[in-house]
Amino acid sequence: MNGFEKALEDIRSGRPVLVYDFDDRERETDMTVASEFVTPQTLRIMRHDAGGLVCTTTPGRLAREIGLPFMSDVFWDDSGKYPLLGKMAPTDIPYDRTKSSFGITINHRDTYTGITDDDRALTITKYAETIFSDAPVEDIRTAMGEGFRAPGHVHLLNTTDRILVDRKGHTELCTALMYMAGVKPSATICEMMGDDGGARSKAEVEAYAAENGLSLVTGDEIIERWEEFKAQHGEDL
Repeated sequence: MNGFEKALEDIRSGRPVLVYDFDDRERETDMTVASEFVTPQTLRIMRHDAGGLVCTTTPGRLAREIGLPFMSDVFWDDSGKYPLLGKMAPTDIPYDRTKSSFGITINHRDTYTGITDDDRALTITKYAETIFSDAPVEDIRTAMGEGFRAPGHVHLLNTTDRILVDRKGHTELCTALMYMAGVKPSATICEMMGDDGGARSKAEVEAYAAENGLSLVTGDEIIERWEEFKAQHGEDL
Protein backbone atom coordinates (compact mmCIF):
# COMPACT_ATOMS: atom_id res chain seq x y z
CA MET A 1 0.00 0.00 0.00
CA ASN A 2 1.52 3.33 -1.06
CA GLY A 3 1.34 6.52 0.97
CA PHE A 4 -1.72 7.90 -0.77
CA GLU A 5 -3.68 4.66 -0.46
CA LYS A 6 -2.78 4.53 3.22
CA ALA A 7 -4.16 8.05 3.62
CA LEU A 8 -7.45 6.97 2.04
CA GLU A 9 -7.59 3.93 4.30
CA ASP A 10 -6.91 6.13 7.33
CA ILE A 11 -9.83 8.34 6.32
CA ARG A 12 -12.11 5.32 6.08
CA SER A 13 -10.95 4.34 9.58
CA GLY A 14 -11.72 7.76 11.05
CA ARG A 15 -8.05 8.63 11.56
CA PRO A 16 -6.67 12.15 11.03
CA VAL A 17 -4.75 12.82 7.82
CA LEU A 18 -2.53 15.83 7.16
CA VAL A 19 -2.88 17.82 3.92
CA TYR A 20 -0.24 20.32 2.78
CA ASP A 21 -1.52 22.58 0.02
CA PHE A 22 1.10 24.16 -2.27
CA ASP A 23 4.39 26.03 -2.05
CA ASP A 24 2.85 28.89 -4.06
CA ARG A 25 -0.43 29.15 -2.14
CA GLU A 26 -0.99 29.17 1.64
CA ARG A 27 2.00 26.89 2.33
CA GLU A 28 -0.06 25.48 5.19
CA THR A 29 -1.11 22.05 6.40
CA ASP A 30 -4.59 21.13 7.61
CA MET A 31 -5.47 18.17 9.79
CA THR A 32 -8.57 16.53 8.35
CA VAL A 33 -11.02 13.81 9.39
CA ALA A 34 -14.15 12.55 7.65
CA SER A 35 -16.98 14.53 9.24
CA GLU A 36 -19.10 11.43 9.75
CA PHE A 37 -16.39 9.97 12.01
CA VAL A 38 -15.63 13.05 14.12
CA THR A 39 -15.59 12.38 17.87
CA PRO A 40 -14.90 14.57 20.91
CA GLN A 41 -11.40 13.04 20.95
CA THR A 42 -10.92 14.15 17.33
CA LEU A 43 -11.63 17.72 18.34
CA ARG A 44 -9.32 17.55 21.35
CA ILE A 45 -6.51 16.45 19.04
CA MET A 46 -7.33 19.29 16.65
CA ARG A 47 -7.34 21.84 19.46
CA HIS A 48 -4.12 20.62 21.07
CA ASP A 49 -2.04 19.53 18.08
CA ALA A 50 -3.40 21.68 15.23
CA GLY A 51 -4.71 24.81 16.92
CA GLY A 52 -6.35 26.56 13.96
CA LEU A 53 -10.03 27.02 13.20
CA VAL A 54 -12.18 23.89 13.08
CA CYS A 55 -14.38 23.92 9.97
CA THR A 56 -16.61 21.44 8.15
CA THR A 57 -16.93 21.30 4.37
CA THR A 58 -19.92 20.89 2.07
CA PRO A 59 -19.82 20.12 -1.68
CA GLY A 60 -20.83 23.35 -3.39
CA ARG A 61 -23.60 21.96 -5.55
CA LEU A 62 -25.23 20.25 -2.58
CA ALA A 63 -24.94 23.41 -0.50
CA ARG A 64 -26.71 25.37 -3.23
CA GLU A 65 -29.47 22.76 -3.60
CA ILE A 66 -30.13 22.73 0.14
CA GLY A 67 -29.87 26.51 0.46
CA LEU A 68 -26.65 26.91 2.44
CA PRO A 69 -25.03 30.10 1.11
CA PHE A 70 -21.52 31.46 1.07
CA MET A 71 -21.30 33.94 3.94
CA SER A 72 -19.92 36.59 1.58
CA ASP A 73 -23.14 36.35 -0.45
CA VAL A 74 -25.24 36.77 2.68
CA PHE A 75 -23.25 39.88 3.58
CA TRP A 76 -23.41 41.26 0.05
CA ASP A 77 -27.16 40.71 -0.21
CA ASP A 78 -27.65 42.59 3.07
CA SER A 79 -25.25 45.41 2.19
CA GLY A 80 -28.15 47.70 1.30
CA LYS A 81 -29.21 47.70 4.94
CA TYR A 82 -25.66 47.46 6.28
CA PRO A 83 -23.38 49.26 3.77
CA LEU A 84 -20.22 48.36 5.70
CA LEU A 85 -20.71 44.72 4.75
CA GLY A 86 -20.35 45.62 1.08
CA LYS A 87 -17.20 47.58 1.76
CA MET A 88 -15.68 44.58 3.55
CA ALA A 89 -16.28 42.12 0.69
CA PRO A 90 -13.34 39.65 0.46
CA THR A 91 -12.08 40.72 -2.97
CA ASP A 92 -8.38 40.88 -2.09
CA ILE A 93 -7.49 37.50 -0.57
CA PRO A 94 -3.72 37.40 -1.19
CA TYR A 95 -3.46 33.66 -1.94
CA ASP A 96 -6.74 33.15 -3.80
CA ARG A 97 -8.52 34.62 -6.83
CA THR A 98 -11.95 33.44 -5.76
CA LYS A 99 -14.23 34.49 -2.93
CA SER A 100 -13.92 33.06 0.56
CA SER A 101 -15.23 29.51 1.02
CA PHE A 102 -16.80 30.38 4.38
CA GLY A 103 -20.47 29.54 4.74
CA ILE A 104 -22.71 29.99 7.76
CA THR A 105 -22.05 28.74 11.29
CA ILE A 106 -24.29 26.19 13.01
CA ASN A 107 -25.04 24.36 16.26
CA HIS A 108 -27.18 21.25 16.56
CA ARG A 109 -30.28 21.99 18.61
CA ASP A 110 -29.37 19.25 21.09
CA THR A 111 -26.17 21.09 22.09
CA TYR A 112 -25.90 23.47 25.05
CA THR A 113 -23.30 26.18 24.40
CA GLY A 114 -22.19 24.51 21.18
CA ILE A 115 -18.44 25.03 21.70
CA THR A 116 -17.46 22.00 23.80
CA ASP A 117 -15.82 19.02 22.12
CA ASP A 118 -18.94 16.96 22.81
CA ASP A 119 -21.22 19.64 21.36
CA ARG A 120 -19.18 20.26 18.23
CA ALA A 121 -18.76 16.55 17.56
CA LEU A 122 -22.53 16.15 17.79
CA THR A 123 -23.14 19.09 15.44
CA ILE A 124 -20.62 17.86 12.87
CA THR A 125 -21.71 14.22 12.77
CA LYS A 126 -25.41 15.10 12.71
CA TYR A 127 -24.74 17.60 9.94
CA ALA A 128 -23.05 14.98 7.76
CA GLU A 129 -25.83 12.50 8.51
CA THR A 130 -28.51 15.05 7.58
CA ILE A 131 -27.17 16.51 4.35
CA PHE A 132 -26.15 13.14 2.89
CA SER A 133 -29.39 11.36 3.67
CA ASP A 134 -31.25 9.84 0.73
CA ALA A 135 -34.24 12.07 1.41
CA PRO A 136 -35.59 14.59 -1.13
CA VAL A 137 -34.03 18.05 -0.96
CA GLU A 138 -37.14 19.57 0.63
CA ASP A 139 -37.00 16.97 3.41
CA ILE A 140 -33.29 17.72 3.98
CA ARG A 141 -34.11 21.41 4.29
CA THR A 142 -36.83 20.59 6.81
CA ALA A 143 -34.46 18.37 8.78
CA MET A 144 -31.81 21.11 8.80
CA GLY A 145 -34.31 23.64 10.12
CA GLU A 146 -35.58 21.25 12.77
CA GLY A 147 -32.16 19.96 13.82
CA PHE A 148 -29.87 23.00 13.68
CA ARG A 149 -29.72 26.63 14.68
CA ALA A 150 -27.59 29.41 13.21
CA PRO A 151 -25.31 31.11 13.99
CA GLY A 152 -23.35 28.56 15.96
CA HIS A 153 -19.89 27.25 16.73
CA VAL A 154 -19.20 25.01 13.73
CA HIS A 155 -17.95 26.92 10.70
CA LEU A 156 -19.21 25.53 7.41
CA LEU A 157 -17.14 25.81 4.24
CA ASN A 158 -18.61 25.43 0.75
CA THR A 159 -16.50 24.11 -2.10
CA THR A 160 -16.70 25.66 -5.54
CA ASP A 161 -18.98 23.86 -7.99
CA ARG A 162 -16.13 22.18 -9.86
CA ILE A 163 -13.91 20.86 -7.11
CA LEU A 164 -10.21 21.59 -7.69
CA VAL A 165 -10.89 23.42 -10.96
CA ASP A 166 -11.99 26.92 -9.99
CA ARG A 167 -10.39 26.82 -6.54
CA LYS A 168 -7.67 24.63 -5.04
CA GLY A 169 -7.88 25.38 -1.33
CA HIS A 170 -7.99 23.03 1.63
CA THR A 171 -11.79 23.08 1.41
CA GLU A 172 -11.60 21.44 -2.01
CA LEU A 173 -8.50 19.30 -1.39
CA CYS A 174 -9.93 17.66 1.73
CA THR A 175 -13.41 17.22 0.25
CA ALA A 176 -11.85 15.51 -2.78
CA LEU A 177 -10.04 13.13 -0.41
CA MET A 178 -13.38 12.18 1.14
CA TYR A 179 -14.87 11.42 -2.27
CA MET A 180 -11.88 9.27 -3.18
CA ALA A 181 -12.00 7.43 0.15
CA GLY A 182 -15.66 6.57 -0.46
CA VAL A 183 -16.99 8.21 2.71
CA LYS A 184 -19.58 10.96 3.01
CA PRO A 185 -17.86 13.85 1.17
CA SER A 186 -17.61 16.29 4.03
CA ALA A 187 -14.24 16.93 5.67
CA THR A 188 -13.67 18.49 9.06
CA ILE A 189 -10.41 20.42 8.94
CA CYS A 190 -8.13 22.47 11.18
CA GLU A 191 -4.93 24.34 10.31
CA MET A 192 -1.66 23.22 11.90
CA MET A 193 -0.39 26.21 13.86
CA GLY A 194 3.07 26.64 15.40
CA ASP A 195 4.28 28.17 18.66
CA ASP A 196 5.98 31.07 16.89
CA GLY A 197 2.78 32.86 15.92
CA GLY A 198 2.61 31.39 12.43
CA ALA A 199 1.66 28.19 10.67
CA ARG A 200 3.80 25.09 11.16
CA SER A 201 6.37 24.71 8.41
CA LYS A 202 6.22 21.77 6.04
CA ALA A 203 9.30 20.28 7.71
CA GLU A 204 7.70 20.58 11.16
CA VAL A 205 4.54 18.92 9.91
CA GLU A 206 6.54 16.09 8.32
CA ALA A 207 8.22 15.50 11.67
CA TYR A 208 4.86 15.57 13.49
CA ALA A 209 3.39 13.07 11.01
CA ALA A 210 6.34 10.71 11.49
CA GLU A 211 6.19 10.95 15.28
CA ASN A 212 2.47 10.23 15.38
CA GLY A 213 2.18 7.72 12.55
CA LEU A 214 -0.09 9.97 10.47
CA SER A 215 -0.38 10.13 6.70
CA LEU A 216 0.70 13.35 5.00
CA VAL A 217 -0.34 14.12 1.42
CA THR A 218 0.19 17.18 -0.76
CA GLY A 219 -2.10 19.22 -2.95
CA ASP A 220 -0.23 18.06 -6.05
CA GLU A 221 -0.78 14.41 -5.11
CA ILE A 222 -4.47 14.99 -4.51
CA ILE A 223 -4.99 16.80 -7.81
CA GLU A 224 -3.21 14.05 -9.74
CA ARG A 225 -5.33 11.34 -8.15
CA TRP A 226 -8.50 13.46 -8.41
CA GLU A 227 -8.14 13.68 -12.19
CA GLU A 228 -7.80 9.89 -12.33
CA PHE A 229 -10.81 9.49 -10.03
CA LYS A 230 -13.02 11.72 -12.19
CA ALA A 231 -11.91 9.94 -15.37
CA GLN A 232 -12.79 6.56 -13.86
CA HIS A 233 -16.16 7.67 -12.53
CA GLY A 234 -17.15 9.89 -15.44
CA GLU A 235 -18.16 12.70 -13.14
CA ASP A 236 -17.48 16.43 -13.09
CA LEU A 237 -17.73 16.91 -9.35
